[in-house]
Amino acid sequence: MKVLVSGASVAGPSVALWLGRAGHDVTVVEIAPALRQGGYAVDFRGEVFTTVLDRMGVLGDLRALQTGGSAMRFVDESGRQLMRLPAEFAGGELEVLRADLSRVLYEHSRAQATYRFGDSIAGLHEHANGVDVRFESGVEETYDLVIGADGMHSVVRRLAWPADRVVERHLGYYVGGWEVPNTMAIVGDSLLYNVPGKLAQVGADRRDPALAQTLFVFKSPELTYNRRDLDEQKAILRAQFAGLGWHVPELLEGLPAATELYFDSISRVRVDRWSTARIVLLGDAGYGATFGALGTGTAVVGAYVLAGELAQARGDFRAAFDRYEARLRKSVSTTQDGSRAGQFLAPATRFGITARNKILDRPFFLRQMLKMAQNMSELIELPPYSVQKGQFVQE
Repeated sequence: MKVLVSGASVAGPSVALWLGRAGHDVTVVEIAPALRQGGYAVDFRGEVFTTVLDRMGVLGDLRALQTGGSAMRFVDESGRQLMRLPAEFAGGELEVLRADLSRVLYEHSRAQATYRFGDSIAGLHEHANGVDVRFESGVEETYDLVIGADGMHSVVRRLAWPADRVVERHLGYYVGGWEVPNTMAIVGDSLLYNVPGKLAQVGADRRDPALAQTLFVFKSPELTYNRRDLDEQKAILRAQFAGLGWHVPELLEGLPAATELYFDSISRVRVDRWSTARIVLLGDAGYGATFGALGTGTAVVGAYVLAGELAQARGDFRAAFDRYEARLRKSVSTTQDGSRAGQFLAPATRFGITARNKILDRPFFLRQMLKMAQNMSELIELPPYSVQKGQFVQE
C-alpha cells in the first residue's frame, strides 16, 4: 500500500521502518527542515520496550549512545544539597537523548521510506479509494493510508477528527529546555532549584562536556502563543523566571542564542477512537501525555503493533486498526495517567517542595517509586507476532 506518515520524531520513523520492511511504499512528511536536534533525554524501562528496540535492530546503536542517566541533586539558592535522587530514578534501563533516538530511527528507516522535510499536511479528504492529501507546499497526492504520528498537537488529528471526539487536557504546567555553554563546570549530577511552582535544572551534555542542557518547568493556566514562533516562547520563559536567584539569570542569558528550543505545555490527549476508515493515529497524536509518562516507549511499541496488525490482516486495514486499538488502548490509558511530572518537579507550595524532598530522601519510598515505574512499563503486552530477520511473518 501507499502510506503517508506525518511526523519524523519517534513514532513516525518507527512505523516507517516496519512498514517499509513489509514492502509498503512509505513517505514520511515532517514540518521541520531537518531532524530536530533539541529535546531532553528519554528513557526506556522494562523488557517490553527493549525487546521491540532489539527487533527493530536499533538497540545496539542506542546502547552505544546511552547517557547512563544523571543523578538529580536538588539544591537551595546557595547550592546546598536538599535531596538527591540516583541516576536510575530518571534514566531507566536505557536513556538516550531524544535527538539521538530520532536520528538512529531515521538512519535505520530511510532505506525503506522517503522523507520529505520542510512540508506539512494542509488538507485531507478521505473517500472509498484512498485519502487525497494537500500539502502546504501545494503538492497534492493520494494515499491508501495516512498515519498521524505528529505528536500532541497533531495536524492529522485536527484535520480528520471532529473537536467533540478529542479531549486535550492541560495539566497545569509548561516545560522548556535549551542548550547553554557549561560555564558552571558541571560534572556528574544534574542540579535542580525550586521555588513554588517553578523549577530550573541544568546538567552537563553527555556528548560534549563544554555544553549543558537546561530544563525549566513552571505552573501556569493554559497560555495562548504561536507554536512556530521561538521568540514568543523565549519571551514567555524570560517573563516566568525573571527575578529568580541561584544560577537562573545565567541560564536565561543563553536563551536568546538558542536555535533549538523545546517548549510545550504538559498536557494529555484522549481520542474516542484512534482511526477513521483510512486514517489512524499513533503515539502522542492519539494517546499521549507530553512529559513524564511512558510516551516514547509506548510510541515505539505502538508502531510495532500497528505494523504487525497490518501485516497479519493482509490488506484489511480496518480490521488491523481495530485490533491495534484493542490490543493497546487499556494499557496505554493506564500508563498515560502516570503523567504527574509537573507536580513532582515544581510543587506549587513551599510545603509541597519540602514534603517531596523529605519523602524521597528515604530509601523505602524511593524504592517504591522505582517499582511503580517498572510495573507501569510491564502493563503493555507484546502480541505474538513472529519476526524473522526484522520481517513480520504470518503465523
